[in-house]
Amino acid sequence: MNGFRVHDESRRAKWAIAALFCFLGFQYATWASRLPTLKTELGLSETELGLLLMACGAGAAASFPLVAFLMRRFGSRWLALVSALVLAALLVLLSVAPDYPVALLIVCCDGVGVGALNVAMNAQGAELETKFRRTAMSQLHATFSAGLLGAALLASGVNLVTSAITAHFAAAVVLLMLLLAYARPGLLTDAGPRPAQAAEQDTGAQPPEEAKKRRSALTVPSRMTLWMGCAMAFGTVTEGAMNDWSALYMKDVAKASETVAPMGIAVVSVMMLVARVFADRWRTRWGDGRVVRVGSAVAGIGLALALLAGGVVPTLAGFACVGLGAAAVTPCVYVAAAAKGSDALALVAAMGTTGLLVGPALIGFIAGAAGLVPGMAAVAVSALIVCLSATRIRWGSLVPAAAD
Repeated sequence: MNGFRVHDESRRAKWAIAALFCFLGFQYATWASRLPTLKTELGLSETELGLLLMACGAGAAASFPLVAFLMRRFGSRWLALVSALVLAALLVLLSVAPDYPVALLIVCCDGVGVGALNVAMNAQGAELETKFRRTAMSQLHATFSAGLLGAALLASGVNLVTSAITAHFAAAVVLLMLLLAYARPGLLTDAGPRPAQAAEQDTGAQPPEEAKKRRSALTVPSRMTLWMGCAMAFGTVTEGAMNDWSALYMKDVAKASETVAPMGIAVVSVMMLVARVFADRWRTRWGDGRVVRVGSAVAGIGLALALLAGGVVPTLAGFACVGLGAAAVTPCVYVAAAAKGSDALALVAAMGTTGLLVGPALIGFIAGAAGLVPGMAAVAVSALIVCLSATRIRWGSLVPAAAD
């Protein structure tokens, strides 16, 4: 009977945390899907629109000190709920933004909220795996992709009825509040520090004032944490660059038709989604370290061979290798970072956001200077750097259990 109760509790918590991942994907894709409308209504140039997107990423990357403090002070459950409410409110404010400076400020604040919810929900996912001894993080990340898809479908549906951005965002906020209401009862209460974390942050012999000061101060990241940040940064460089440059590579280098060119990003996205659905079973069977090392090697080598071969079919096969191999990188690194404590998790998440922000621009710079082939080769190198970084990380392990 107790086993059934634990299983029900774990499933309830898993679906609650999955709702947070879906929330974040849905919220981000909702306003991103209306960028053309925002551009028209605010009278923005291409450069101003690019800065608007940059503001979101910059806000998320700069949120590290604040998020680390809030995680230590209030825990992931509180931070997840509050940041989700803030993100919903910001969506409403963006729909009525009167001018570009206000929109820029709102989107920058949105980036901070994204950074906070990203850390909090991944901390919840790591706590789920630790508490119930079962892998789940890859499937949780798959629900983020489901949120992106759901927001795209809502945008298309609303546009059939009205082009008003206020009506669209109002409908989106209602759905977001339903997701949050579903998630709230099942979220986990933060446990105490992990053994490794407790060893680094032991304040038991210190006066209460010293212990409080220690908790409120940022700790110097360890070498292990920096390797995790490196793996996360280059992993998100790989993901972001494929999303932004695959279609152009298909058209200009692989010489695909206008109809086939978009299949590049479709292949990456579908393979990544499918892999994340099954990756938790791979993690249970082979361990996080092996999954990340082998996966990133498959992504880097597969893409490199595709670039050497040329042509539409080899290119699509190489892109499929990237989607398959990179799918489990970020979930596994988040789990490893969470085991090191809230500061490590916040720093690794910020480095991941930085990679997502800087990566596509860096590939664009390389492509502009030397061509798209060297630019995509840099993506393959990024994946191989993830593989190298993974060899320097001490990966945790779970008692084998079926992934729900």
